Amino acid sequence: MDTAFSLRTEAALDRAAAHCARHGARLTELRREVLGLILEAPGPTGAYDLLDRLRDRRGAAAPPTVYRALDFLQAQGLVHKLERLAAFIGCVEDAGHAHGAQFLICGGCSRVQEIEDAALAAALDRAAAASGFAVRRATIEAEGICADCLSRQSRAAR
Repeated sequence: MDTAFSLRTEAALDRAAAHCARHGARLTELRREVLGLILEAPGPTGAYDLLDRLRDRRGAAAPPTVYRALDFLQAQGLVHKLERLAAFIGCVEDAGHAHGAQFLICGGCSRVQEIEDAALAAALDRAAAASGFAVRRATIEAEGICADCLSRQSRAAR
């Protein structure tokens, strides 16, 4: 039963715990482990993949346990949910920083890149305001092809 994470992930988990403590919340052992699994995943990871990995590490675990941990992590701004992929991605570096989540999702390799474009967020706010709507939080997911996949396609076409 492996419970250790990389030094980089442990440092991120310590920052996440400090963030939670500053906001009167607690990063329990289970929440910490779920966040660690997300941070060490090679890409966005789904709840059932997390459940399987959690079971490998600690034995019995039930779906509601993982979903409650994910809800907490989202509420604390430590993870984002990618609706298009039904998966989660860590956001510990910006924990508590209110920012619009903007993601570029490659349809070729499934790589996800988070961007933060103030002009895009402002354009959405303006368009919403013109309709009498005030945006509280927005997650924008754009699907396309990343530079690496475009390059591979270009080389294959030659």
